[in-house]
Amino acid sequence: MAKTYTQTEFDSLMEKVEKVDIRVKEYLELAGYKKWARLYAPGNRGWTMTSNIAESINAALVSARELPIYDFLEEVRKMFGCWNCSNRKEATQTYKTLGKKYQEMLELNETMCTRMTVVPSTEYLHTVNDGGRNYTVCLLERKCVCGRFQIDELPCPHAWAVLKSKFLMPEEYCSSYYKQVQL
Repeated sequence: MAKTYTQTEFDSLMEKVEKVDIRVKEYLELAGYKKWARLYAPGNRGWTMTSNIAESINAALVSARELPIYDFLEEVRKMFGCWNCSNRKEATQTYKTLGKKYQEMLELNETMCTRMTVVPSTEYLHTVNDGGRNYTVCLLERKCVCGRFQIDELPCPHAWAVLKSKFLMPEEYCSSYYKQVQL
């Protein structure tokens, strides 16, 4: 439910929850959909806001917390230095535009688009037929009626089909947050 892209999908899942236990549905409504459901989030969370970097840093510094402040800060400096060195080394050996996780998601979306047909309406507006269902994709606004393109800020399978038909690079339609820094 938290990861649904459309209102219909969300409502369908909420009906199932209600059938199992009405109290759970009431609790989720009381908590506020915007706090936990992607569809109702006030801002676009994409995939980048789902990990908590502060928790990762705290977990790595558990033993260092007992040190005097100067030694603690030295441990923090060393830890970030090691992380930066390790990440830089990995990045220099990578020849992809996107980070590993997002590249894998993009490749999965590419495999899902292989049997889709694309009918252009305008230069930017296209209809994509996916197994009998039609999806409208707007490249200019980076939107698809499935909701994934605009929320994930990564071409969904329908957008991928359009990009492929126009010989466009899908990386150009990904959020800059997913792109690796060129060294």
